[in-house]
Amino acid sequence: MTASLFWPGLHRAGDAFTDEAFAAAMVRVETSWLDALAAAGLSPAGASALAGAAERFTGAALAELAEAAEGGGNPVIALVAELRRHAGAAAGPGAAAAVHRGLTSQDVVDTALQLCAREVVRALRVELDAQVEALAELAERHRDTPAVARTLTQHALPTTFGVRVASWLTSLLDARDALVTLPPAPAQFGGAVGTLASLVEQLADAGAADPAAAADAVAADAARRLGLAHRPPWHTARRPVTVLGDAFTTVTDALGHVAADVLTASRSEVGELREPAAPGRGTSSTMPQKRNPALSVLLRRTADTAPALAAQLHAAAAAAGDERPAGAWHSEWAPLAALARSALAATRQGTELLTGLEVDTAALEHTLRSALPGALAERLVPALAQLPATGGPLGADGAREAVAASADVAGLHALLRERTTAPPQHLDELLARLTDPRGYLGTAGLVVDAVVRRARG
Repeated sequence: MTASLFWPGLHRAGDAFTDEAFAAAMVRVETSWLDALAAAGLSPAGASALAGAAERFTGAALAELAEAAEGGGNPVIALVAELRRHAGAAAGPGAAAAVHRGLTSQDVVDTALQLCAREVVRALRVELDAQVEALAELAERHRDTPAVARTLTQHALPTTFGVRVASWLTSLLDARDALVTLPPAPAQFGGAVGTLASLVEQLADAGAADPAAAADAVAADAARRLGLAHRPPWHTARRPVTVLGDAFTTVTDALGHVAADVLTASRSEVGELREPAAPGRGTSSTMPQKRNPALSVLLRRTADTAPALAAQLHAAAAAAGDERPAGAWHSEWAPLAALARSALAATRQGTELLTGLEVDTAALEHTLRSALPGALAERLVPALAQLPATGGPLGADGAREAVAASADVAGLHALLRERTTAPPQHLDELLARLTDPRGYLGTAGLVVDAVVRRARG
């Protein structure tokens, strides 16, 4: 079951990083290792001995494996026992004995985690690619659509909706970069304490000229079969885990950024944005008139909870002592899986949101106009301060007071006619120019252009 009553929308992650996927990944690790042993002459059979073994770990058998994991503190011990029975039946006692030979439980768990995470990374990149393209098009479409900017929740200056979209796009591009620049996912093959001592001894007994080099070659071969990077064991050097958590959290951060703006703009009294409609989406159990921004609500939930999961990974990394950690390592698995699945589900929600987002340009215009003249105070005050008045120029204080006291541009116009001696035609022309928000957009167009070039570069 991939859905969760506790986490609406989690079904969008599908089978990624589920218990079933993790069990299958552990079987795959053992299979690749057995293949590498067979290639080195240390097993009478390779992958064929474990063909179909992953199918054993579903339903009730998977639940039994999970219960049995308590005995040794991890699921590998019970899994290996079952794999040995499978290999023995398929290829004889020699193949059964070779299963897991030279490995330790942490090797299998860590490598399986990397395999599961790699699939999530690939899926996230597909979704982010779609979102980047959608936002690039949206930013271009609204490059010159005026809107009011908000700082610290308040109306600030004129901007364009294209600039706001470009800001979302920047966050998503940064998130995509975090995934693209991840170091190659590494396999973990170190044996009991990271020295592959058991494998070295087996190779020495088999007559290898350089048993240590041969053991390293077996580990490299197994990693290659999994499509993972070969590197020295990292049992207590946990950056391969924390870097994943950081990348996933960067993705949820970006989606949270988008959701925060959509939630604000979707308010009934604002109405600048609406989420895409879908049957049953955004309904209320008691208020039929509502169309709640449900996707953004769920995106914000994920963005709010992801950092704590990533922090747990860092806490575990900091506590990973000796040659194999006790408890700290074990505390990584569930947070990494939860973070990966929730990030993937959220990203798929984000794709639906951003490819179907409805923009109400009339509402954007209304909000901006209602924010004037205050939203142009930065521009108005210096210019109005120079207007002639009885006893000298109106001055900065007088200009600020006039802008603050005016509910709209017409009110400002009337007040200035009373307080200044400026010729009416001059005042009319001055205010017509200064209160046009399109004339105070600064580099807005260039910002949009630069971010769109980055998206399509």
